[in-house]
Amino acid sequence: MRIALLLLLGAAEIFGTGLRAGAARVDITPEGPIWMSGYASRNHPSTGIRQHLFARALVVDDGAGARLAIVSTDLVGLPPGVAEEVATQAQRQFGIARNRLLLNSSHTHTGPLIWPGLAAMFTGSEGEEQKLHEYAARLVNQLVVVVGKAFEDLAPAQMAFGFGQAGFAMNRREPTPNGVKLGINPSGPTDHEVPVIRVTGADGRIRAIVFAYACHNTTLNGDFYEITGDYAGYAEAALEADYPGASALFLELCAGDQNPNPRGTVDLAERHGRDLAAEVQRVLGGSLRQLRPPVRTAWATTTLPFAPQSPTTFETDLANPKASAAVKQRARRMLDFPITATPYAVQAIRFGKDLTLLALSGEVVVDYDLRVKREYPSEPLIVAGYSNGVMCYVPTERVLSEGGYEAVDSMIYYGMPGPFQPGVESRVFAVIRQAMKQVGRKPGR
Repeated sequence: MRIALLLLLGAAEIFGTGLRAGAARVDITPEGPIWMSGYASRNHPSTGIRQHLFARALVVDDGAGARLAIVSTDLVGLPPGVAEEVATQAQRQFGIARNRLLLNSSHTHTGPLIWPGLAAMFTGSEGEEQKLHEYAARLVNQLVVVVGKAFEDLAPAQMAFGFGQAGFAMNRREPTPNGVKLGINPSGPTDHEVPVIRVTGADGRIRAIVFAYACHNTTLNGDFYEITGDYAGYAEAALEADYPGASALFLELCAGDQNPNPRGTVDLAERHGRDLAAEVQRVLGGSLRQLRPPVRTAWATTTLPFAPQSPTTFETDLANPKASAAVKQRARRMLDFPITATPYAVQAIRFGKDLTLLALSGEVVVDYDLRVKREYPSEPLIVAGYSNGVMCYVPTERVLSEGGYEAVDSMIYYGMPGPFQPGVESRVFAVIRQAMKQVGRKPGR
């Protein structure tokens, strides 16, 4: 009896943080051929499934009434409307407040188009569009379901974290005499850090792995028409094979101007995935720092104004016989429903005084990640992009002034009027500071 009591007391001491965690995954692979997203050059639906796509959820209860849900998706990005519908249903069913639900997408370019996001890339028939509407509606339900399954899995847990490195991400904003183009820029800013969070049960078994990297999931090009999760999907699959029963959640970081290098083949996607998984495994086997309660969260919003555009510009685009279908779609939308600004959200999640996860919406360039870490150096940080709604690229002032795809051309495919007004970086950092202050983080040492 005394031995049993001592064992119970020992277990209580080990899990004395009071944390509970639950994890789950659901298959979100489209049923049959579907229009894909990420490349405007595509001109027909998918032709097969090379790899299934998943949504994975991790739910954390800090033992003091605070709960958190993190959902990762093997998708190009959730349009804000889709993300908010998921959040509304999750709050109604599970009591998860909006600031306690993090939705992140891997940004794979070999997954389905999530209507209405990047709809300007769609040039299919009415029947193909209907498939996209049906998929988006089904996806909302699947993401709510996976959160529910993770809640059902709640059990005492320990959480710990560490950081590794992976070298295949490269800045893609290549300077040329004619301006910045999409290419290879070895001297451009990058962040090769690989954050890893390990979730273990009372038996010591790994139940969930959260890992992240700042790199587009674009190893495969626009001439590839099979469904895959790209390198992130292969990394998730490798980790789940090596840790049976565990859910491996990939979070895309500030990868707006980062591409895999080299790229172009399935073999390379698999190789990058294996390399990333191997680094995660190395971190998991090393010395990790424990995460402790409480779990504090914050949510801050602003609006980002676009540079003024004349209706004449869009009338000219619409009348131009040489303009692409995407340019014409954008012009038609701007004439019918003019847009002058976009809402923007920042979420902060802090585990005790151990680690802060900052989640930025949109396709955020890596400059944001690097600047946040410079301004908040006293405690480890994970800075994610592609979170809680992806409405367009979000450049820094440097990228905006240089122009190029991330600042200007990409707005066509997102159906936005054009580049942001100067000052976009200051506006984003104002809400970053607001969210960080709410969770108790102060800039500087």
